[in-house]
Amino acid sequence: MSVPNDVLVVGASAAGLATVEALRRKGYAGRVTVLGAEPHLPYDRPPLSKQVLAGSWEPERAQLRPPAVLSALDADFVLGDPATGFDASARAVRTASGRVLSADAVVVATGLRPRTLPGQDGLVGVHVLRSLDDALALRMDLLSCTRLVVVGDGVLGAEIAATACGLGVPVTLAGPQAAPLALQLGRPVADLLAELHTERGVELRLGAAVTGLAERQGRVTGVRLETGEVLPADVVVVAFGAAPATEWLSGSGLELDNGLVCDSRCRAAEGVYAAGDAARWHHETLSRPVRLENRTNATEQAIAVAGNLLGEDRPYTPIPYFWTDQFDAKIHVHGMPSPDAEVSIVEGALAERRFVAVYRRDGQVTGVLGWNMPKQARQHRQQLTAAFQLAGPA
Repeated sequence: MSVPNDVLVVGASAAGLATVEALRRKGYAGRVTVLGAEPHLPYDRPPLSKQVLAGSWEPERAQLRPPAVLSALDADFVLGDPATGFDASARAVRTASGRVLSADAVVVATGLRPRTLPGQDGLVGVHVLRSLDDALALRMDLLSCTRLVVVGDGVLGAEIAATACGLGVPVTLAGPQAAPLALQLGRPVADLLAELHTERGVELRLGAAVTGLAERQGRVTGVRLETGEVLPADVVVVAFGAAPATEWLSGSGLELDNGLVCDSRCRAAEGVYAAGDAARWHHETLSRPVRLENRTNATEQAIAVAGNLLGEDRPYTPIPYFWTDQFDAKIHVHGMPSPDAEVSIVEGALAERRFVAVYRRDGQVTGVLGWNMPKQARQHRQQLTAAFQLAGPA
């Protein structure tokens, strides 16, 4: 495909904006349109569960770029109008308002939609946390909350629990894992995280799945566990995962399977690419499809997509990376740790809550984690780089 005359980016968050910025940095002078479902200018999502929810940041501070910088990109931002359909052969996007936008190349960057519990919709006091508006609505409820239950023991749920606890809200964290993030970080680190939350006042009710909500006269009153127990609550946050926001692509002819399926160049079809949480692409080094839900990947994949749109023809083969801040713990994770990996502490000590952990499977390094040791974790990441190179294509 030759360099497109115009590009339509569907999604106005981190991946979408990074695509536009990368195109302009690489000298692209064609027309660019950005379609966003929300009415807001592009903003960052990681601060929503921390600084914005805590009230230490005004919402404007979460904006990724000031209006003047966005204006200099010479892109047309069409906001508050979600995509509802797509004709891949014509590269034409239909929107909720009835618009039809088309371009020589389309980049799908629509991110995620939160998973929900049965009966959740319309119930007063029940929240998800994906958007800026979600964060502001939850903060308002937390200011008068007498008992918060967070449903979900992954990164988002644990961050929300920590932030709410810091606001003085009584918090219960519920989920099926033995400890927060156990499936991502393994037991030694997850157990330490559980210890930290408990010390700070979070009540952990883990090891039992949540099956639904209790309510009275349209307002939530509790969370039901598979054991039959009901955890009392006047505010509930449902944060047990999200799904790629690709339902608008149904019937488009594109392959959807836990995201928009792409080749190693992040290309789903001729002139159609994907970046960020909604993209599931073939990672050549790992020799398998990968979909990553983190801020770093949103930016890095967008840069790769912009380059391939302009003819660079390079595979996207990142080493995964994410971070999480909970209380005074700053955790940086490189690679792909797993609960069945052998974990060794190579610097610092668990007891000191300042350490670097290296994860190995079959003798090969698969992950590096730093707990309040980000610089040292980056240094040990070199072992991971070698391991990823050794993995190679099958």
